[in-house]
Amino acid sequence: MYIGIDHGTSAMRFSGGEGHRFKISREEAVRFEIGDLSAICPIGEIQGIALSYSMGDNFSAISPLSALANRGLISRGGAGKHTGGGTRVFDQVAKSGIPAVAVPGLHRRSPTDPRFRVYSHQASPEKVGIAFRVVRDLGGDVVVSDISSNTVTLLVADGKLRGALDACIFAPGTEHGAIDVEAIRKIDSGEISANEAFLSAGVNHTLPPEERLPALALFAAMECAALLLLNPRARVALAGSMAGHVGDMVSDLLGRKVTLYDEWCAADGLSLIAEQVFSGRITEILGLPVAPGNHISTF
Repeated sequence: MYIGIDHGTSAMRFSGGEGHRFKISREEAVRFEIGDLSAICPIGEIQGIALSYSMGDNFSAISPLSALANRGLISRGGAGKHTGGGTRVFDQVAKSGIPAVAVPGLHRRSPTDPRFRVYSHQASPEKVGIAFRVVRDLGGDVVVSDISSNTVTLLVADGKLRGALDACIFAPGTEHGAIDVEAIRKIDSGEISANEAFLSAGVNHTLPPEERLPALALFAAMECAALLLLNPRARVALAGSMAGHVGDMVSDLLGRKVTLYDEWCAADGLSLIAEQVFSGRITEILGLPVAPGNHISTF
């Protein structure tokens, strides 16, 4: 069996495909042991793992864990929640002896449309898992918005990732969002850090309850519409814990059908990536190179 591990904002999700899943909170993950994967299947039956870890911004090819410096990060600092759970899972998998690869995030060294490199970071690695799952279902031309604690929207054209809009740039999620003028003033005055501003810019912190879902839907639809400029024929999908809550509103705003996925889309997609990497001699996934030596017989 092939396992995908989604290092999400609020939880770690582990999937060997539908019917073979479990999740734990980021705080619970600090006690993770490799034997916990037996909740999916016997450890000896695991043929390969693909995982995501934090921003994945220090490498740009799908790579063995042992090949990464600093677990694939430029720095642990920056926008995001830090608990140590993801680090624990990464290290437990790395020392387990089970063949495992890390999936990179999208950033300035990624093979996306150069215009997206105006920003240093486009999407974290688990979003690549989401895109792969959606492409397997809908074909190689998709726009997919992952809506949960934060919102990130990706563009795939002709089966390759072309770019993405990250959580700190545009659409808010329930918890996190872009830093606006009020937040900049608080940062400059020393009231809060930039990361604290990001972590409290979501609709749950800025809007009354009755306005939250409409705002989530509006800004997610705006991101989808923006990316559709580059691929008008793309099909649209929503993923994440909030997708089912705003799907109809996003569909109405865009004037087109949207396909809905749930919170398991990333882990399921990473499991599919693991299967591709460890069962065949492929050289790329969604345009991201697969580093040499990733095949199950060679490490």
